[in-house]
Amino acid sequence: MLPAALMQYFQESGIQQMGLAGKTVLITGGGSGIGAAIAHSFVEQGCRVAVSGRREERLRQVVAGASDQSRCLAFASDVADRGSVARLFEWAAAELGPIDILVNSAGINVPKRSMSEMVPADWDKVLQVNATGAYNTMAAVLPQMRERGDGVIINISSVAGLRAGQLGGVAYNASKFAMSALGTTVGEEEKDNGIRVTTVYPGEVETPILDDRPVPVSAEHRARILQPEDIADAVLMVACLPPRARVPDLVVIPTTQSYS
Repeated sequence: MLPAALMQYFQESGIQQMGLAGKTVLITGGGSGIGAAIAHSFVEQGCRVAVSGRREERLRQVVAGASDQSRCLAFASDVADRGSVARLFEWAAAELGPIDILVNSAGINVPKRSMSEMVPADWDKVLQVNATGAYNTMAAVLPQMRERGDGVIINISSVAGLRAGQLGGVAYNASKFAMSALGTTVGEEEKDNGIRVTTVYPGEVETPILDDRPVPVSAEHRARILQPEDIADAVLMVACLPPRARVPDLVVIPTTQSYS
């Protein structure tokens, strides 16, 4: 069953949601936070899910926490490394078959993120994971989706990819703007091939990336902002829409966060 809020949405809108049972899903950045929550949500819908990330121990914990471990697999991979991505998709093809849904949730930031403090190596690292990483996985999955004339790609960006505030820092903001342009362009190129691309722009979310903030985030603040399962519900909503419906952009922010 879908979460109650999503069931109500589909009932009130009159849109017939698509069943997800049996769909294959590959999630990068699946070892924690938003990616882990999305993985568990898709497993609960009867999907066969593969989670990927750089830390194998975290991936094993996500699999262990799934409602049906037999439908959740893990493979350690680095999206910034094109050879590693190729090995990931070779493994996924053998274990899952064609990928119906790709979720790009891998993302990093660094503590020293202002232009005056950042070192060039940190700029490279953030761009390679957040922007080039998404490109690498999309380039790997698109040929099989084109062949079938069907597929969904959901990129987890950030409101920092729409509004370049100081909080995210120069590299993170630039990487998320790049991810936004990537998703929009590929969505336009591939829409006539039956491939739908959505960029999700979360506001503040309680995830491990907050640990890299220059100023520590209080427990009270973490409790007020979005939780990973909120973004997972938004991703499920997009995935459940029929093939005729495409959501290019979706912004989800905490009620108390400004969007002006």
